[in-house]
Amino acid sequence: MEQTNVSSNVHADAHGHAAGGAGHATVKGYLIGFVLAVILTVIPFKMVMGGGFSHGTVLVTVMALAVVQIVVHLIYFLHLDGSSSQRWNVMAFLFTLLILAIVIVGSLWVMHNMNANMMMH
Repeated sequence: MEQTNVSSNVHADAHGHAAGGAGHATVKGYLIGFVLAVILTVIPFKMVMGGGFSHGTVLVTVMALAVVQIVVHLIYFLHLDGSSSQRWNVMAFLFTLLILAIVIVGSLWVMHNMNANMMMH
């Protein structure tokens, strides 16, 4: 019986998502993302626990660094970038943001109107 030489990654090769492409992560990329995520977590933690800053400064800094950390996670761990291969993933993410904004703004609007129309003044 003759044995044929079959690729060990037949499924990935057949469906066009074999490892080693330009959009795949490296250990270096994961380490950079991890270090940035740790730094972006430690800074707000130290600010809150240290207590040397005003409430407004801490609030703005924590919110800003949270947004930066979201971007770091999207780029280094979810691999969303501007490349053409990621176009549909970026579109799905933007659609998710739109739906999330509609839900949050709609909920706040309903709660505000309920408070304004039902509370006794």
